[in-house]
Amino acid sequence: MILTGLDRFIEEVDNYRNRRIALIVNQTSVTRDFQYSWNELRKRGAAIRRIFTPEHGLFATEQDQVAVKSQPDIDCDIISLYGESYDSLIPNQNLFQDIDLVIFDIQDVGARYYTYVNTMALVMKSIEKRDIEMLILDRPNPIGGNKVEGPLLNGDFSSFVGIIPVTVRHGMTPAELALYYRDAERIDINLSVVKMHGWRRGMLFSETGLPWIPPSPNMPTEDTAYIYPGLCLIEGLNISEGRGTAAPFKLIGASFIEPCEFAEYLNSLGIGGVYFRQVFFKPCFNKYADEEVGGVFIHITDVGRLKPFATGIAIVKSLHDLYKDRVVFLKDIYEFNSTHPAFDLLCGSSSIREMILNGSEMSEIIGSWRGDEDDFSAIKREYHLYEY
Repeated sequence: MILTGLDRFIEEVDNYRNRRIALIVNQTSVTRDFQYSWNELRKRGAAIRRIFTPEHGLFATEQDQVAVKSQPDIDCDIISLYGESYDSLIPNQNLFQDIDLVIFDIQDVGARYYTYVNTMALVMKSIEKRDIEMLILDRPNPIGGNKVEGPLLNGDFSSFVGIIPVTVRHGMTPAELALYYRDAERIDINLSVVKMHGWRRGMLFSETGLPWIPPSPNMPTEDTAYIYPGLCLIEGLNISEGRGTAAPFKLIGASFIEPCEFAEYLNSLGIGGVYFRQVFFKPCFNKYADEEVGGVFIHITDVGRLKPFATGIAIVKSLHDLYKDRVVFLKDIYEFNSTHPAFDLLCGSSSIREMILNGSEMSEIIGSWRGDEDDFSAIKREYHLYEY
């Protein structure tokens, strides 16, 4: 049986009764039997002074890039760490004056741009050189811990969708990321970890026996997490990534896409692990709200063969090949950085976009990040807390 860091921490919480605790949590912070951490810890005498929440809020009620201005009443001081500007994402040090233990327990999805671990990183920087311990209650990487994919982050393209200098698919757990980030940035912090019991690096989330709690409004299923490291790239284009539908990141489309043509083109590429089915759909909100658009539904046929980032890049390149005059790389869609196109912030540099625009072959584009994958694979082994 796999136990998360929270499941194990609850058994030893008596050792923390005299600590002044702040939690960084959302609705994924549950035990194996679906009990919320803040309730279980308080039942056992933990003195929880404050709850901090990431993007989307405690119960993931807000859509992406929406400032969280109100929170439900759960008889505790709740503060959002997600606001309307980049400055609002950096926690005020005064929030920790009466705290000596900060606990992070949120389910990540394994992609550099998923913002919860970036909130973790900003808190680490905020409390460094202070007499405050940060404790990471570890959880699985739902798309596995033995594969990396994509380019490393170029420091000039750092943003809230790219803080920790890892590949896009990093193959690390939240605790491993925290340990790596501490060393990479030389953060002077008292950092501790409660490891999981029973998790192995090759496991997908479906193999853990743990409950899948949607960590954000557009991450409803494990399958969504498997494809997300590539399909999140569509955020940076004038193409719907399926927000406003029941299948975000599996439906993509636009008013100018001819579905049969697009599906046939993509399937002809022989991309491993997926099949593209032609569709029409109508988003309820976000891009093309209340407009019928053409596109494809992405079926995962073999998750073992799936390379999500390369798949996402192949889709973007195909969109450009077929609809060059209609596809736009968007700027200013992220409230925290308007210097670079959003696609570049997600990729971690401008090079992939430039190769697509210059007509580079897909094999050349994929080859451009192979060295980064090799380099990071060697680095991250030093921070592995779990065996293969």
